[in-house]
Amino acid sequence: MTSGEHAGRSTASEDSAAGATPLGSDGAELHGSDLARAALQAAKEKSKAKRRTKRSVIGAGGSRRRRRWSGPGADDRDPQPLGRLASRIAADHGWNDRLSGGHVFARWTSLVGGDIAEHTKPVALSDGELTVQAESTAWATQLRLLQRQILQRIADGVGKGVVRKIKVQGPAAPSWRHGPRHVPGRGPRDTYG
Repeated sequence: MTSGEHAGRSTASEDSAAGATPLGSDGAELHGSDLARAALQAAKEKSKAKRRTKRSVIGAGGSRRRRRWSGPGADDRDPQPLGRLASRIAADHGWNDRLSGGHVFARWTSLVGGDIAEHTKPVALSDGELTVQAESTAWATQLRLLQRQILQRIADGVGKGVVRKIKVQGPAAPSWRHGPRHVPGRGPRDTYG
């Protein structure tokens, strides 16, 4: 081997070390599909090293999470029925008590029965006390007598603890006060209801 050939070889090995032409395990230059395989392997190793350093940086103090596809199993990111989403939002915001109270008003007829619902209506629900207005004093008295049964029906239909007490109001009399001024006194003597 001449010194010129030896000098040529050293530059070829320096080029391959610099990344110009990769060498195989036997020291020969790679061509074609072998060259592609070697390049792919080098890229995979570089990517793994990059991921390792990124994970160590994120794991050291960062809170960034990597988004991934949900996969074949059920996941929170999958499409959900609207009712399930609404109930989750209500639970997160603490609206369940108010929604249960709304069910009392919406389902009043089915909860207390047609006869009672025809002559009464719920007016307000506050702190477990349901205010019910009757159309006559007779129905107000009847409602007071049936209070335990009505409370049990509401508990069975809506849930226990939503309504703990019923306050019954008689019929509302019309107001005879019109305007900012009035004369004190007993007012009209007629009874309503």
